[in-house]
Amino acid sequence: MTDTFDSAGLTETADPADAMRVEAYGPGEPGGLGPDDDKVRNASLWSDAWIQCRRRPLFWVCLFIIAVLVTAAVFPGLFTSKDPRECSLRNSLLTPSSEHWFGTDLQGCDYYARTVYGARVSISVGLLVTFIATFVAIVGGSIAGFYGGISDSIIGRITDIWFAIPTVLGGIVLLTVLEDRFDRNVITVSVVLAVFAWTTMLRLVRSSVLAVKEADFVDAARALGASNFRIITRHILPNAITPVIVYATITVGVIIAAEATFSFLGVGLRLPSISWGLMIAGADDRIRTFPHLLLFPGAVLSITVFAFILLGDVLRDALDPKLR
Repeated sequence: MTDTFDSAGLTETADPADAMRVEAYGPGEPGGLGPDDDKVRNASLWSDAWIQCRRRPLFWVCLFIIAVLVTAAVFPGLFTSKDPRECSLRNSLLTPSSEHWFGTDLQGCDYYARTVYGARVSISVGLLVTFIATFVAIVGGSIAGFYGGISDSIIGRITDIWFAIPTVLGGIVLLTVLEDRFDRNVITVSVVLAVFAWTTMLRLVRSSVLAVKEADFVDAARALGASNFRIITRHILPNAITPVIVYATITVGVIIAAEATFSFLGVGLRLPSISWGLMIAGADDRIRTFPHLLLFPGAVLSITVFAFILLGDVLRDALDPKLR
């Protein structure tokens, strides 16, 4: 239902923050706002960002790479007809050829098929960890930034303590402790990585909320009786979420690299799981004689990480007018 204005002010369906501004300027005067002003403002921001992104070739390159990787993770059969677990010792350590594009590994498994299927683990871990970390950061950062006081102090001190724990060392210790009770699968590794991935993002959310909550439209909404939940979800977060989106995009690439690091060190995923980190770990003592064991999974991993990081840089430039 569309909100309407009458001579006395605002009808019951209109937003309180908009009512204050309409009362000051009038709905038909310059500076006056219609009932859908928040939607127009947000739509203008995203449409302007889209215009900036689509003009940059780097955006389309990154988007194409990520689209191919996601498709390979969801539908690996579109890229290879070979079974990555169908191995033969007769084909052990073959070099790249027309039959085996990336060669084979020590067990005689097709290396190209394993590389394609390895995208599923890496993309799944990256997206799952980023989703968990973003949710925790938005909730915690919004509470700390909006309410302040004791809530801000408690959340801030917990965040400081987590910052003091080295991510790699903390992940190794936690995965080792959980080894006896839980299998090292995608869920376990994702949860452990998420435990250490939310701190920087939470501080980013908190700082954005602190900046936005001082705006006039937030004061107007509060003065006219809007609830705190409505103020946070309808007025503050839509105007504070853009830095989080940029950082979350970069975080996906960082998490994919972290999962590969844990698997390479032997504390992440285990065989028979198929992971780029496990493939790189298997090439550790054969790099000089069979460089293809490191080259192909390492190259795909690097391209994936760079694609997400560069996409985050493009989004940052598009969403922040000061950087244009």
